[in-house]
Amino acid sequence: MTPAIIVIVLAVLAMAGVYVSWRAGRLDRLHTRLETARASLDVALVRRSSVTLELASSGLLDPATSLLLAGLAHDARSALAGRELAGRGLADRELAESDLTKALRTVFSQPGFRASVLQASVSQASVPQTSVPQTSVSHTSVSQTGRAGADELLAELEATAHQVFLARTFYNDAVVATVAARRRPLARVLRLAGGAPMPEFFEIDDSLAPGGTGPGATASPAGDGAAGQERVP
Repeated sequence: MTPAIIVIVLAVLAMAGVYVSWRAGRLDRLHTRLETARASLDVALVRRSSVTLELASSGLLDPATSLLLAGLAHDARSALAGRELAGRGLADRELAESDLTKALRTVFSQPGFRASVLQASVSQASVPQTSVPQTSVSHTSVSQTGRAGADELLAELEATAHQVFLARTFYNDAVVATVAARRRPLARVLRLAGGAPMPEFFEIDDSLAPGGTGPGATASPAGDGAAGQERVP
């Protein structure tokens, strides 16, 4: 073997090593992005459950609705406890989160729901408190305070629901990119992903809009790459 051939072989091996290293680094960055997106989705879902529980215990809803929302919010949080989003129990969590969304959508779509909540907040705020001098605050001020608090709570719940939609979009986008990178022949042959489990899409009903047509509708928000794809085993 001539020196020229040796140099060429060594150059090719060096370039191959650099390329493999770059691929491995990119895959590692994609997994890091996936973990960050998964954590953000966890936070958003837990926050939605917390605000739902706050609304359910506020006394602004009728007893049956309060019990329903409190139970479903508790179920959603229980489905997360001790489980990884992409691990065991994912289907159970998807079902629990979707059930909570459907209940919230049903409640929010009731005719006059917001008006009834605001009226309940006014009535609640107008109840005399023996520990507070009643002459210091006017009835109008109390009513406005109650309405503002109820309005803020409803707006916060709607905001957390939209945040779930955004977080799920980002997570499913990360899944698309990671799965595509892991399915490349080089990544499969050299096992560049190591023992990391194959990520799965997180598909839930997350729209509060009637019929699921608003932001966070049931269609996969990850774009055409995620929509209609089967869950990766």
